[in-house]
Amino acid sequence: MAGNKDSDGGWRRFLWNSEKGEFLGRTGCSWFKIFMFYLIFYGCLAGIFIGTIQAMLLTLSNYKPTYQDRVAPPGLSHTPRSLKSEIAFNRSDKSTYEKYVKSLEDLLHPYTDELQTEQMKFEDCGVTPDSYKDRGSAEAEAGQRMACRFYRSLLDKCSGESDASFGFKEGKPCLIVKLNRIVNFRPRAPDNHSLPEAVQNIQMANVIPIHCKNKREGEEDKVGEIQYYGMGQGFPLQYYPYYGKRLHPQYLQPLVAIHFTNVTQNQEVRIECKVYGANIDYSEKDRYQGRFEVKFTITS
Repeated sequence: MAGNKDSDGGWRRFLWNSEKGEFLGRTGCSWFKIFMFYLIFYGCLAGIFIGTIQAMLLTLSNYKPTYQDRVAPPGLSHTPRSLKSEIAFNRSDKSTYEKYVKSLEDLLHPYTDELQTEQMKFEDCGVTPDSYKDRGSAEAEAGQRMACRFYRSLLDKCSGESDASFGFKEGKPCLIVKLNRIVNFRPRAPDNHSLPEAVQNIQMANVIPIHCKNKREGEEDKVGEIQYYGMGQGFPLQYYPYYGKRLHPQYLQPLVAIHFTNVTQNQEVRIECKVYGANIDYSEKDRYQGRFEVKFTITS
């Protein structure tokens, strides 16, 4: 019992020693010194951290990326998208393709004619492919840049204007394709010799063409006829470069609609689409770099 009392007294003495005026083994002066030490120490660390962040921010632009060395331009994306790029639906059951139709409508809403009427924000850039629309450097001195109009009516049967189901009701679905936005990127037209035969007849001076075909050998008949709608069967160069969200907030990137008019039904059909440009590469690690694959399963 005496040992327990001594032990209890030892703990109480450690918490507060009235004889020496110590709290947790330190006097008030000692606590003040250690508090000041850590205050100065961590204050200096915080100052160094804030200083390095501020120094880094001075090297960055508010209008364009300073470093783009890890960007592999450009990605090719399609709408509608689904899990594992598989588009499966029953053309007789509207509920099975309603989500695809909605995603297409959402994509095309900004391309509605009525939303492109402001003369200070939009300009006509022609209805045929043309060269780059140079609007200066990607800095703030010229203010916000005007955007080329791109009307959804250019997408013809895949515009949603004449057919609200975008072909899904008839088992002839549409895909709408775009090149992903990269600030100040200028895609270059391809060399005619590097193109597949089906694309070589396109006038490519000012357009980045796109072409789709069967992914598996010997399945050409399953894919059937493919029609392309847009401007010049590809991405016209007058819509480039893109200046970023701050300088180009109303920018509309060009679209290409791909209409699969005779896909074999009740079977799985794999299709690969590629864009062709002198500075567009493909990567085995990224299946959306300059291309994409899609699998159709259409039942009736």
